[in-house]
Amino acid sequence: MNYNNKRFRPVQNSENGETSGETVFEYKQSGEILTGEYQGGDIVKGQLIGLVNAAGTIDMRYHQVNKKGELMTGKCRSTYELLPNGRIRLYEDWHWTSGDCSKGKSILEEF
Repeated sequence: MNYNNKRFRPVQNSENGETSGETVFEYKQSGEILTGEYQGGDIVKGQLIGLVNAAGTIDMRYHQVNKKGELMTGKCRSTYELLPNGRIRLYEDWHWTSGDCSKGKSILEEF
């Protein structure tokens, strides 16, 4: 799986997450290295870096500044599903490494 130049929006998130349907993720990939930027909703600016394995699973770390002016950090593991329309759906298991250090789940879809 190659995520280069793909754009995603959350369609579902745990209550303790900060992303919403207004958040847009833009991914770049070179080899196994994935980078991304995101913003929108409660996120003023966010960045991520990760590794994509042969099965297309992403292991990433992220940091973001929210509208409260807080710097938040976390880690995430994403697995993909290819939808009938050819777009990608990502199932994410994430864990804050700042704040309350809680865990959550999100679903992102390519648009």
